[in-house]
Amino acid sequence: MDIKSLLVGLGFFTIAHILTWFQLNGQFINNWFKEKEIIVVLMGIPISFMFIYGTKYVYEAFGGIVWPGRFIGFSVGMVIFAILTSTIMGEGLSLKTLVSLALCVCLVAIQVLWK
Repeated sequence: MDIKSLLVGLGFFTIAHILTWFQLNGQFINNWFKEKEIIVVLMGIPISFMFIYGTKYVYEAFGGIVWPGRFIGFSVGMVIFAILTSTIMGEGLSLKTLVSLALCVCLVAIQVLWK
């Protein structure tokens, strides 16, 4: 496994999920997102490129296998969503959410550590 490609892919996924969170949930925290819908929609273009590059680098990291990127991208998204929703929206982390996040960590660990 190519660790450098994995880290670059994780970086792209992380930035993409953070921007996606604001793109989708910004409407609940600031009127700017409601008033500037077309700009919010256009944010989808650079976000899409970040997902494409994240997928590319994780694909390279795992020697041309697609499944690890899917699980890693999903899990990064779950963790980012939980962090931002908890800190910005003030929604706590229930036991169900914490268990789900632990399962996401397990998914990533399986993909990265299982040879």
